[in-house]
Amino acid sequence: MRTLTLICAFFCIASTAISQDCSTFFPMNEGTKFQITMYDKKDKVSGVMDYVIKEASGNTATMYYEMQDEKGKMLTSSEYDITCSDDGVTIDFSSMMSPEIMGQYEDMEVEMSGTDLLYPNNLSTGQTLPDADVLMTIKMPPMNMKMNMNFFNRKVEGKESVTTPAGTFDCYVITYDSEAKMGIKMTSRNKLWLSEGYGMIKQETFNKKDKLIGKSILTAFSN
Repeated sequence: MRTLTLICAFFCIASTAISQDCSTFFPMNEGTKFQITMYDKKDKVSGVMDYVIKEASGNTATMYYEMQDEKGKMLTSSEYDITCSDDGVTIDFSSMMSPEIMGQYEDMEVEMSGTDLLYPNNLSTGQTLPDADVLMTIKMPPMNMKMNMNFFNRKVEGKESVTTPAGTFDCYVITYDSEAKMGIKMTSRNKLWLSEGYGMIKQETFNKKDKLIGKSILTAFSN
């Protein structure tokens, strides 16, 4: 359950920062730093993710992050790759898997496949965005264990202004559904606020009864 929760956290806020050279919505200057703070349904801090753009070259950026729990204890750190093109930004799911997660399967063969998450350079109200999915297969003879996560019903709902500790931002509002399966199934409805030049400003996650179960907010930004 802990592994599945970590995977969901990584994937759901993976769109935090991407190359500005070929992406409208995401920053990319080496050394740019920002912080995402996660809150539970009672509005209490449940974790903090600190990011830095470690390297940027051409249309590829390397993002390093550290994840801490609500008490400031380090949970994991890793880095992942992001690529941008004329179509927009895509996130390489396979490169996002942290050592904490992959270390649990170091003596096993792990395969990953799926469709990358795409954020187009041009957004407009009513626009439908492509679905994405990732399948991780852990081969542990005589059986295989599979984790599957899907992002679907992705749609641009409109524009809103959002204020966080990092400032006030004009944002596009994107809604989508997500489903994760790894022995058990977790489903959620999500609302994402995306700002030009900054990336994700805020995200809220709801259960199937439309009750808020958590949110993530941009709490610091510097370049």
